[in-house]
Amino acid sequence: MHSETMHPKPIRPEPNNLDSNNSDLKNAETSESVISNPPRRHFTRQRRQLSDGERRQLAQSASLHLTKLQQRLPTHARVGLYYDGFGELPTQSLLDWCQRLGYLPYLPVVGSLGRTSNGNDDKRLRFVPVYHSKLINIPTRIHRLGMKQNHHRRLLWACELDVIICPLVSVDLNGNRMGMGGGFYDTTLGKSYRSGASRPLKIGWCYDFQVVEQLARQPWDVPLDGLITPSGIRWF
Repeated sequence: MHSETMHPKPIRPEPNNLDSNNSDLKNAETSESVISNPPRRHFTRQRRQLSDGERRQLAQSASLHLTKLQQRLPTHARVGLYYDGFGELPTQSLLDWCQRLGYLPYLPVVGSLGRTSNGNDDKRLRFVPVYHSKLINIPTRIHRLGMKQNHHRRLLWACELDVIICPLVSVDLNGNRMGMGGGFYDTTLGKSYRSGASRPLKIGWCYDFQVVEQLARQPWDVPLDGLITPSGIRWF
């Protein structure tokens, strides 16, 4: 792990409350400490408390560190972005950066592959090209899970992108990412990660208060390669 800029001291995960009827409660005082992720609402509440002006200002600060990411990308890189529809650090500055450098921006599409053989939604994301200079001007539909997405005939797989900017609720100092719980990015990136593929690079983009010391990691979780916040860039 290498940090190019000092980050504010991350918060420590808070232990989840144990149910009084749970047998774990009996051993809570004597058992070794177990990593327990802070509740997602802890971070989503803080995001909602920011004004639009504060979000834009923080995104501008974060965008100053994109030059470090640029050094790891090819000319005309294909960059996966996302809509910031839930109070996240705004991604318009990422689109501006792509257009300024001649990178090719893409946005994720959920549900383009229909259902799996067992009847569940196929969680693998595919990506559509962006032809607008402003995210707000892109024609979108609201997916049943609440996120905006554009539809287009030309869809790319994640492995065809050079870098994917991943949304997150929280991230720790080892690059472990906590998403919204749907598993879309872990499912999408799992195969290339397990194979040791060098692309796409997986980069987090978030506020500094979303960084914690340590998160619990599940076998299917895909860690980030790097993280950009208003205070700096960190490589894992």
